Amino acid sequence: MSVRAVRIMLVIAIVIDVAYWSVWFTQRSWVESDTTQAYVAFENAFPLADAWLGVTCVLAFIALGRRSPTALLWLIAADSAGMYLFCMDVLYDLQNGIYGKGSGGVIEAGINLITLAFSLAALRWAWARRDELLTRTAS
Repeated sequence: MSVRAVRIMLVIAIVIDVAYWSVWFTQRSWVESDTTQAYVAFENAFPLADAWLGVTCVLAFIALGRRSPTALLWLIAADSAGMYLFCMDVLYDLQNGIYGKGSGGVIEAGINLITLAFSLAALRWAWARRDELLTRTAS
């Protein structure tokens, strides 16, 4: 995987994050898997954590583009934030049967799978290139 591919994954993650929350707060019925108070409260607890994920993705994107050694820091921060959110979301969804609740459940499963795949791929990529990332300088 190339730096360009990692940067593309970061952009996709940011776009999905912004799109999901834009729809959640404007057309919730398009993405909600359940209408219970517990589910809505659970989802409403995520925007700040997802904003942190978005910030770390933006900073990783910028650092990679600038060939800055901070790229390793921001990639690890973004990937660990993604894994944490993945774990929280999957556990709730499994415990509450969310995946089996129509198109919202399918959307939820898709987001979870993308989060897992991107987080693991980028974390593995960053760690395997940690020495190179830490010694990079702007060209």
